[in-house]
Amino acid sequence: MRVFTSLIVSACLLTGAAFAQDAAPKVDDSTAWFGSSSVLTQQTGEGIYKAVCASCHMPKGEGAVGAGKYPALAGNETLEFPEYPIYMVTMGGGAMPALGTVLNDDQIAAVVNYIRTSFGNTYNEDPATPEMVAETR
Repeated sequence: MRVFTSLIVSACLLTGAAFAQDAAPKVDDSTAWFGSSSVLTQQTGEGIYKAVCASCHMPKGEGAVGAGKYPALAGNETLEFPEYPIYMVTMGGGAMPALGTVLNDDQIAAVVNYIRTSFGNTYNEDPATPEMVAETR
């Protein structure tokens, strides 16, 4: 009889847990990490790069292959004109998350200018501007 009672109590507890789980409010936290501009407060291109970009593109911009393919920024000819990196940072693409919701126009321009003039890149002419970023949004 004891075993039978234990089985009934266990079944009731499991059923109650299932109902409680169904009754719990559903929260979509899929964008929580990128949900607020207050998350990324760095203002310099180097600070933003080190805080956000270096984990995938590596500290020296050499890129990486592993769970995804993260292109090298060092010597990357697609950085010659600012429009492409502005778009990628703002809107994302492939494994690149869209950072337009967590970085303002000044921050995006700063990090784009940083990667265009670092890691052996010498794309000093035609720098990215906050106005260019605003046009991309």
